[in-house]
Amino acid sequence: MAFFIVRSVTARDKVSYRGRLIATTFLSTMLCTGYALAQENSAQTSEETTVLQQVTVSAGAGQENSQEDNKTVAAKRSSGATKTDTPLIETPRSISVVTRKELEERGAQDIIEAVRYSAGVTTGAYGFDPRFDQIYIRGYSTTTIGDYKDGLRQPYLNYGTFRTDPYSLERVEIIKGPVSVLYGAGTPAGIVNKISKLPTEEKIREVELLYGTQNRAQAAFDFSGPVTEGSDEFLYRVVGLARNGETNFDIADDRYFLQPSFTWNPNAATSFTIYGLVQSDETDTDVGAVTDPTSGKVLHLRASDPDYDYQKVRQQQIGYKFEHDFGNGLTARQNLRYSHLDLRSRYLGIYDWTGTVAHRGASSIRDEMNVFQADNQLEAKFDTGPLAHTALFGVDYTKVTSSFGYGMDFVTNPAYDFDINNPTYGVSGPTPDYNVAQSDADLKQTGVYLLDQMELDKWRFTLGGRQTWAEQTRESVSSSELVKKDAFNVQAGALYLFDNGIAPFASYATSFEPVTNRSESGDILEPTKGEQFELGVKYQPPGTDILLSAVAYHLVEKNKPVLVNPVALTYRSLGEVTSNGLELEARASIMDGLDVIAAYTYNHAEITAGTDVGNAPSVTPEHVATLWANYKFDESTAVSGLSVGAGVRFLSETYTDTKNTSKNDAAVYLDASASYDFGAIDKKYEGVTAAFAVRNIADDRATVCNEGYCYLGQGRNITASLKYRW
Repeated sequence: MAFFIVRSVTARDKVSYRGRLIATTFLSTMLCTGYALAQENSAQTSEETTVLQQVTVSAGAGQENSQEDNKTVAAKRSSGATKTDTPLIETPRSISVVTRKELEERGAQDIIEAVRYSAGVTTGAYGFDPRFDQIYIRGYSTTTIGDYKDGLRQPYLNYGTFRTDPYSLERVEIIKGPVSVLYGAGTPAGIVNKISKLPTEEKIREVELLYGTQNRAQAAFDFSGPVTEGSDEFLYRVVGLARNGETNFDIADDRYFLQPSFTWNPNAATSFTIYGLVQSDETDTDVGAVTDPTSGKVLHLRASDPDYDYQKVRQQQIGYKFEHDFGNGLTARQNLRYSHLDLRSRYLGIYDWTGTVAHRGASSIRDEMNVFQADNQLEAKFDTGPLAHTALFGVDYTKVTSSFGYGMDFVTNPAYDFDINNPTYGVSGPTPDYNVAQSDADLKQTGVYLLDQMELDKWRFTLGGRQTWAEQTRESVSSSELVKKDAFNVQAGALYLFDNGIAPFASYATSFEPVTNRSESGDILEPTKGEQFELGVKYQPPGTDILLSAVAYHLVEKNKPVLVNPVALTYRSLGEVTSNGLELEARASIMDGLDVIAAYTYNHAEITAGTDVGNAPSVTPEHVATLWANYKFDESTAVSGLSVGAGVRFLSETYTDTKNTSKNDAAVYLDASASYDFGAIDKKYEGVTAAFAVRNIADDRATVCNEGYCYLGQGRNITASLKYRW
């Protein structure tokens, strides 16, 4: 079995030393491999080539690389950390980019699968929970306040979150550490920024059929190109998907979305893209497992009933991106979006026990949210003596209004009783009224920011600051609260770009997030604040599709709210959590047909102030390692057209709570994929591709307990698809 327990037999400092030793060895191997490949590559190129290869860009900020980077697993550029199109090798921040090619090679079916082979990223802190994209960066959650799409936050206020399907995306960017200077209030972990598929000059015609585990049937299409043949003035794209089926644990996984977009390029200096999204999801609300009241063992049984349980979400988005180049280095942009979310859910929860019989009652949730966002930017390129500047001045505004309701049965219903010795499902009943809580909540955030990227010979510097004003209100029948907070955040970085592709860098950044959570005494908790120092090195051999990085970081989060009473919804401030870590990452096409993605994370997280000082936060692994390799056979071989991939993911043991009284076991997961291009048989089949992917081959359903609640991980999941592109 690929599931085992790691038992500590050495002191913490020895474990830390071992982590550093593994990391150093891994980095040395990556650097040596990259250097050898660079030398081989340089022998085939001109001796005069001493600068990094550049990529031609034909789209605005946030849409860069949509064509070039799709052909490789090692992206060259990103705008996530600067909001301007910048080479990754010249950005003094730690960034991981998951390209379209990587998404397709691994057969990623959700955002969690998309990001989990990236350094610093962990998933599964609440087991298998398809309601939300549960993602942690450097030990801190980005699930609700680090979710971004096309550079704008997908906000969270009460319960519901906006969902995004990987098929609708060109790429996923993971910016690690505080980014409040550019994005305002947020988590110190960083953000996950998803870049949508938008119109292309290249003609795209694609349809796909997919079938998978638990009768998962899916159809998708992607059409893009010029409206008029031979002209790029008007471009369009329409992406759609329909899915019906279930996942492990009898959890529904239905989705339907349509994502149209249209671009108008009236001249070479101006671009206007309007886009929309209509999406409907249905999954389940209570996906937790039953814990045997006598033995304490987590059983492979649902606490809720799959027939009664549902979570239905409807979301719509409409927005536009505008860009105009005035010449002389001056460019204006506006990114605007309106979003609406409507959620309805119900579930059964266990109230008490009689022997082996669980007595359950019903609960219901509704959540509605309206979001208006606008980000206005002015980019100026100019020189001051030997310094070349790319200065970005911005003003952004976010307004969120929401309405929330929660209801429950105050007594158990005998019809919902559940005997773990004779488990049966299939009950039905009414949905409770919203009799516990009903409230309206609003959020307003305004920010003014300035980021200057400076070049001095081979030096690259960034310096930025932002003033944010945030206001949150919450009104219910019995109370009204208003929280106003403002904050000034900074970020700075320096990088030196050697001719051989090595780029050491250092950075500093801060963040803040106002909260409305109340303590048991009724006081609103202090805002969460974050601070990070980074020291690292990147390596991109000139002329190659290779990007290696090694980063050490010191990250501190203060005043994180922790739930104390789930009934009264009271919280306490955890105090301060300090994480010191090391991340190594390689994304590379190291030879014809072979792609490798490798990552290792060492994260020593410790509560350094408040309650439980000296302990580790719950569900925070100290060691995480992943490796994925994909090989496409050459046309000269007998298996031309075949591509095979395999991956392994390791997470070390974690504590189940901040008291550090018990641990979740360490785990290893194996994944694999394969695809075949039928064009290798005959040209008349060109564009027809069959693909197969399996996740968690060994079907190890790890138990994850988190602050008193236990969940099961996802079991084996298999999908097979047939795609035609012409």
